[in-house]
Amino acid sequence: MATASEPEVHRAPKGKLTTWWSKVIQCNPAGLYWARGVLVLDIALVPLIVLWATGYEQYLLSALFGLLFSVVADPGGSFPRRVSHTALFGLIGAGLTALGFYVGAQSWGWLALAAFAITLVAGLAAAFGAHRYASALLLNIWFVIALAVSSGLHHDAHISSYTWAQTAAWSGGAALWIAASFLEWLIRGRSDRPPPVQEIPGDTARRKLTAPMVVYAAVRALVMFGTVALAFGLELSHGLWLPIAAIIAMKPSLEQSALVGAQRLIGAAVGAVAAALLLLIPASEHGAKLLVVERGLEMVALVLFMHAVAVRFWNYAAYTAAVAAGVLILMDLPQPSDYQAEGYRVLWTFCGVAIGVLVMLLTGLLGKRRAHKAAPVSPSQSWSADGGSHRPVDQRPQGGHDG
Repeated sequence: MATASEPEVHRAPKGKLTTWWSKVIQCNPAGLYWARGVLVLDIALVPLIVLWATGYEQYLLSALFGLLFSVVADPGGSFPRRVSHTALFGLIGAGLTALGFYVGAQSWGWLALAAFAITLVAGLAAAFGAHRYASALLLNIWFVIALAVSSGLHHDAHISSYTWAQTAAWSGGAALWIAASFLEWLIRGRSDRPPPVQEIPGDTARRKLTAPMVVYAAVRALVMFGTVALAFGLELSHGLWLPIAAIIAMKPSLEQSALVGAQRLIGAAVGAVAAALLLLIPASEHGAKLLVVERGLEMVALVLFMHAVAVRFWNYAAYTAAVAAGVLILMDLPQPSDYQAEGYRVLWTFCGVAIGVLVMLLTGLLGKRRAHKAAPVSPSQSWSADGGSHRPVDQRPQGGHDG
């Protein structure tokens, strides 16, 4: 009997690996939302054309993120409620934009400290409900991107970037969504509208901060402090990709699963490689042809964002790849590229993703270990940020609502 069971023992790991990989690449046909993606593309063409016409393309990234994140954070409902929430979101984002682009020109210590503080505050926003927590995570991601972009532009003598203009660009993106939602409200007969991204939790009930929630916020903040310090303290070539990849790789949940971690790693790697290859195109171009290529790549970035919005719930790896590629193209497009530079970009992206995923996996394992040792509590005492399943003891924000 022992001999007969041996083949099954040897086949089991292979079967588990195949099942796990099939889940990584599994696609949900019901999760495709092309109408949402096309809507975002249509509105995003406005700041793109305006900045093309005025010659201030260095402010495009701020305008696009102000628009995209305002769409995601829109809670739906009555128009006054939507306007008040989006205006507050845009105001806080404008403040973080100003802070990020101001601090980005300072020494690496200030960058690391600012990244730590904002990431910690964003994690503690879980006390204000799932929707505000998701909005805080969006702003957290943008702040880290703003820090990296500001530092890169500060060291580029050929590009002028003003903090007030970056702040105005972000505010303009948020205001553009308010204007678009106002037109929709009028066309739809001034009726209440559902949120544009209905998968984002709408709960705004306040919760008591628990020890696991505070620990999770502190862990994310320490990771950002470490990656920013490494990137800018050691003056790594194109090291700004390290903290960007880390913040994107960290799922906003203490209990990070291997499945989501693998999808993020694969998606970020694919997006980094795609961006690196695309950024090689303008490396050997000059004059008018270089201008045409740069405009074309900015349009490619917009299309990538459109696909990211459309496939977010179709396949998470595809979503991560589209977001990573679009962000990295717009971040590094003003800077000349070569094969060595692309190699560094891909290397630091891999390192940042690996750090973020590894820390979340280790923290998740520790959380599970604590949960098994602790006594179970009533499900009503637990909380999850995605409005889904509730887990005993671990009162931590769940879900992947990070933009």
